[in-house]
Amino acid sequence: MPKIKLAENTIQIIKDVCAEFNNSEGELINVLHKVQHKLGYLPAEVQEVIAKELNASVAKVYGVVTFYSFFTMIPKGEFPISICMGTACYVRGAEQVLSEFKRQLKVEVGESTNDGKFSLNCLRCVGACGLAPVVMVGEKVFGRVAPTQVKQIIAEYREGCPSEVAKSA
Repeated sequence: MPKIKLAENTIQIIKDVCAEFNNSEGELINVLHKVQHKLGYLPAEVQEVIAKELNASVAKVYGVVTFYSFFTMIPKGEFPISICMGTACYVRGAEQVLSEFKRQLKVEVGESTNDGKFSLNCLRCVGACGLAPVVMVGEKVFGRVAPTQVKQIIAEYREGCPSEVAKSA
């Protein structure tokens, strides 16, 4: 992966977040959460600044980022789509829903669309097993999603006004 040069204002954002947590290595996870919330992802260059500010090793920061599935080193789309692949969702057809998202968006799991609108990922469980199969778009949960609904969900986010698509299920 090519190395990116961070803008000065990005470096300052990272430093400010670290300072909010007293540049404490013990606050690493909190710092990572907040920096990812502000920047959208945690590439190696961002991790290096965090390590320096918290007086921690880059290996430790990288280890935490790669251990927890919440953190990402790859930019997410404007509308991150996550398909639950937990047992209940899987048994009720999540794999077919995922296949349809991949087909419609022309991306694989872990990738973003060329326009940056959507990214596609899988989750282990969102804790809504009664609504299986479950899809999340950003923070919004869609329950009992059928492959036939995928095109409509995508269309509503492309048009910029998502509504309660899943309620019709």
